Amino acid sequence: MTKITKILIANRGEIACRVMRTANAMGINTVAVYSDADRDALHVRMADEAVHIGPAPAGESYLVIDKIIAAAKETGADAVHPGYGFLSENPAFVRACQAANIIFIGPSAEAMEAMGLKDAAKDLMTKAGVPVTPGYQGDNQDTDHLAQQAQEIGYPVLIKAVAGGGGKGMRKVEAPAEFKAALASAQREAASSFGNDVVLIEKFIQSPRHIEVQVFGDALGNVVHMFERDCSLQRRHQKVIEEAPAPGMTDAVRDAMTGAAVRAAQAVNYQGAGTVEFIVDGSGALRTDGFWFMEMNTRLQVEHPVTEEITGLDLVEWQIRVAQGEALPDQNDITMSGHAIEGRLYAEDPDADFTPSVGRLHLFSLPTSARVDTGFERGDLVSRHYDPMIAKLIIHAKNRKSAIRALSTACAQTATLPVKTNAAFLQACLDHQDFRVGKIDTSFIATHDLTVLSDRVDTLAKSLGPKPGIGPFGQIDGWRLNLPPRTVHHAYVDGEVVELPLRRGHGVNRGHLRTGNRGAIVGAPADLLAAALGADTVIAPMPGKVISLLVKVGDTVTADQPLIILEAMKMEMTLKSPRNGVVAEVNATTGELVTDGDALVSLEEDK
Repeated sequence: MTKITKILIANRGEIACRVMRTANAMGINTVAVYSDADRDALHVRMADEAVHIGPAPAGESYLVIDKIIAAAKETGADAVHPGYGFLSENPAFVRACQAANIIFIGPSAEAMEAMGLKDAAKDLMTKAGVPVTPGYQGDNQDTDHLAQQAQEIGYPVLIKAVAGGGGKGMRKVEAPAEFKAALASAQREAASSFGNDVVLIEKFIQSPRHIEVQVFGDALGNVVHMFERDCSLQRRHQKVIEEAPAPGMTDAVRDAMTGAAVRAAQAVNYQGAGTVEFIVDGSGALRTDGFWFMEMNTRLQVEHPVTEEITGLDLVEWQIRVAQGEALPDQNDITMSGHAIEGRLYAEDPDADFTPSVGRLHLFSLPTSARVDTGFERGDLVSRHYDPMIAKLIIHAKNRKSAIRALSTACAQTATLPVKTNAAFLQACLDHQDFRVGKIDTSFIATHDLTVLSDRVDTLAKSLGPKPGIGPFGQIDGWRLNLPPRTVHHAYVDGEVVELPLRRGHGVNRGHLRTGNRGAIVGAPADLLAAALGADTVIAPMPGKVISLLVKVGDTVTADQPLIILEAMKMEMTLKSPRNGVVAEVNATTGELVTDGDALVSLEEDK
């Protein structure tokens, strides 16, 4: 057995801090790496040592293998923990660690390669007796050929990048007319995120649930599972709320699903922590023949805390122990109790189509009633360069009902300023009756009314004022007797401060402006009030890169027509026309970096 004495964490933020806590408890020294943007970050402050590795863009720092290896050698680290994201599923990084005689805390490069490309993984799983979804994963990537394959599979279909994960490079397509645009978007995002634009096409399962199994393998050939997690609540293919055990799970289905997951790991001689993800028919009760292999993530998952809470195991500790050559516990010794649930706290504005929110956390108040995994403290900067998740709120309780109630309370106790978060949106999901009774699938967020209005004044009042009470008279949410809830936003329009009362009713936010002026918002934070104002200008909601210009000067456009595609915080966002009109100005070029508030496209009336 090789004893690890110093670990370099090749990551940042929450997961870097999470690994450091376990390493410290095990008496292992830690090394942080950081970019220009993270010079004063929490993970840097927590580490025993820290090494600067370059500029803010991940492609010039956290994704540069040579810089990570050099930092490990410089500090004498004998092991590297990759966290999740960045280089965590990069076989070349594993081999670089091996060449430098550094222990990689994770699976082999060969296992990564076997599972890293979804098309090859599906073929391998078929041979291992693991059920897979019908689809096309061939080498022919011609657009017309892929369109024909989609037609033969039958709509709706799912386009998926064969490399990577996290919902990037993934598009659901409902009809043939939408296919080519969706394919182009998926390929762009895949190329940007993973350097590989190859896609596969799968049949889209109606009412799908996303249930995954935590597996572990060791160097002695043992493979065990640590039960399942339900990750069905997703927005744009990004997980939002995860829980364990899965609602409605039976012993028979659990045995079938965990058995398939173990076979999947055994097929590639897996070592370390991994997750086998299944797409599940959620149209009725769970069935032993109603789940199919989707992919295997060859790393620690963001949602691993819910497994830790129900099993009492520290998954990071077991990653380190396995990397040292230790044996896993026997399957019969791994038990679960109670129910655990996690909500991902994102720096984003639900009132503005979940646009990422950046800035310094002048107020950052997190609940004491929940386990909180975070990489931020009050005063830290939320950068535009990285993923918008700033914390995870985790609850363990005796049953699902109690866990949901406790997490809802924890969300209500969360407050940030001026950075906005999805805390109120998470609470709306948790409090919805369908979620509470376990009536969920991956379309839950898209098909349910979860509209939440929460501006900075409301957030500050909630955090500094009296604790929220029960019922309408105890809530600071704009509730009024016999009228829809009403809150007031303020914005600058043509240099004039105007009030924007927003009334909530039947799931639709309706703005009523107390001014006859109309134009771009100047000086307002990136909250996309331009659409509500009926503005003539499309404004960049946050700093980002122009990926595609879809119109030119003189084009006639209609309301909600896509005009520009931006890439920000690793995701694409499409900016649409606020009304019918003619493009008068285009103030951006493809590849240009823009900042929040930049006027990108201006409209005029059709002559």
